[in-house]
Amino acid sequence: METKYIKNPFDHLLKCQYKKISDTNLKVILPVQPLLLNTKGYVQGGIISLLADLAMGNICNTFQEDDNSMQSVVTVDLKTSYLKGAQGDFLTADAHLIKKGRTLNHVNCNIYNDQNELVAQATGIFANL
Repeated sequence: METKYIKNPFDHLLKCQYKKISDTNLKVILPVQPLLLNTKGYVQGGIISLLADLAMGNICNTFQEDDNSMQSVVTVDLKTSYLKGAQGDFLTADAHLIKKGRTLNHVNCNIYNDQNELVAQATGIFANL
């Protein structure tokens, strides 16, 4: 199954890897780099929210046949709950499309560290363009 995803400038900077599990499940792996850490050595909260947003936006994106890099959704609402300081070599966002609607899409996402420990949970609503 080919994994298509929105090509955005953050992917080059963050070196994200995308793995489509099914039509309603996508995993995005983020290698942890020193630039992403706060002064305590944990991944910045904004980076965790960005990772969740990338995963959730991509799982509900509908790609055009002629161009698989343009987004067809935008974030309307994003809530991230931090459960544990995120450390390790990489983080994995596991996004699940809950409901795809004509106008709005509802998505859940769990963020795990490299020990498969849950470090954050996010929910999002994405509007179709």
